[in-house]
Amino acid sequence: MAVTPHTDEAFLREVDEELRRDQMADVWTRYGRLIVGAIIGGLAVFAAILGWRYWTHSHAEGEAVKLQSAYDAIGANKPDQAAPILADLDSSGGPGYRAIARMLEGNQLLQAGKAKEAAAKFAAVAGDDAVGKPYRDLALIRQTTIEFDTLAPQTVIDRLQPLAGKGSAYLGSAGELVAISYLKQGKPNAARDLFKEIAEGEDVPDTIRQRAVQMVDAIDVGATDLKGK
Repeated sequence: MAVTPHTDEAFLREVDEELRRDQMADVWTRYGRLIVGAIIGGLAVFAAILGWRYWTHSHAEGEAVKLQSAYDAIGANKPDQAAPILADLDSSGGPGYRAIARMLEGNQLLQAGKAKEAAAKFAAVAGDDAVGKPYRDLALIRQTTIEFDTLAPQTVIDRLQPLAGKGSAYLGSAGELVAISYLKQGKPNAARDLFKEIAEGEDVPDTIRQRAVQMVDAIDVGATDLKGK
């Protein structure tokens, strides 16, 4: 009896499946241990990632609690209680918490009349590449403000001019120091232009803007007086 084409196809399909089973068995015999090892290794890596994320999250929560404790102590006028907490975050905290701790330490030192030590704390934040740029910029301004009377005008300008441009978030605080440094250098026109820019800045704090307006007027009056002479 002749075999129908449909039967031939079924037979060939069975042969193909059997061949595949033999091939799979051969692969498992040869590489089974490697496959199992790769699966276990992948699971171990996945578990390590989950563990790291859990540890990082827990560690960050712990640092947040410490920082809040330091804030509470400072708010209660108990700097001695805040000091060891801030020192701990300063030495072992993550970049963000370390930066905040150092700046709080700087503020406490400044209030205690230790300007040099305070400036050093802000300088440490300004020079820490692991810290976000906004923190570094703010710390540089604070450092320069503390050291201002001891610095050459050009040093102040070199430090803060990049932060004193139009549109900068620190136009007011950085620009004011740069403009005063221009006056110290005998450059009233440069100072007036910068004070005018500060006075017109929409995001500049009102107190700084008002001082800038007064400085523009004072420079203009001084120039008029010089012309009169």
